[in-house]
Amino acid sequence: MKPPNRRFVVERPLILGALLTFAVTAAFLITGLSRTMKASIPRIYAIDSTPAAMQTQLLAIIHYATSRDIPQLTLPEIRVPFDALLGLAPCNLLVFGLGHDSLMWASLNPRGTTIFLEEDSKLVHTILARAPALRVHTVTYRTHLYEADHLMSSYRYEKYCLPPHVHLKGNTRCKLVLNELPDDVYNREWDVIFIDGPRGYYAEAPGRMATIFTAAVMARARKSGGVTHVFLHDVDRKVEKAYAEEFLCRKYFVKVVGKLWHFRIPPGAYAIPGKGQRGISVFC
Repeated sequence: MKPPNRRFVVERPLILGALLTFAVTAAFLITGLSRTMKASIPRIYAIDSTPAAMQTQLLAIIHYATSRDIPQLTLPEIRVPFDALLGLAPCNLLVFGLGHDSLMWASLNPRGTTIFLEEDSKLVHTILARAPALRVHTVTYRTHLYEADHLMSSYRYEKYCLPPHVHLKGNTRCKLVLNELPDDVYNREWDVIFIDGPRGYYAEAPGRMATIFTAAVMARARKSGGVTHVFLHDVDRKVEKAYAEEFLCRKYFVKVVGKLWHFRIPPGAYAIPGKGQRGISVFC
């Protein structure tokens, strides 16, 4: 269900305040990000003329200028996916996880498609109350963090976790697959996938095993040209690091900044093991 349209009556002092906020915030962003840019910010990042994109961008400016809630990522970590979006937007951006940075990611992809997948329904309600225009789906995970080692060792013996049988929608045989996502997730090729969820810091949490595996399958199923940029946060944790090396692969690794890893995965990039190599990863 689409959120109802809302109109805001703005007094003149608030308009002046918003303009001042915009000027200060824009100066900060340009100063902080210009060191990594080869050229000035393209026109796609100017205040977009379409009403929906303009509302998202202005809300982001006001939100981050007035809120005490800050993104969990550092500025250097944010700049890595920003650089990718700079060259791709408008594009298809899929984000696993929802938080204080969600409005920022949506505003950095104007006129593109940005979808967030989140397992915590209470958090979804809280974030949408602040930013109702965000496209968010609540996701149910079939995994727990304590299963990470078993899932890693057993997936090679389930044919529906392996090419050519691996698929996403309706795949109940492979527990690492997110098999009940909305069709608007399955029916798109994602240019950028950002993994910063679900929770993975206690045994009963879902862990990020399924999100990493699903992202790896999505990237390799791409039929159009180009690569899929996959960003994984919290790689200082054992499970994130192990699953990234197994399914996203060192050979597609681009760089690390802080706790963030960046991969560029080409379509169809499976390494089919030869005879007697059943224990070898088919992903890398």
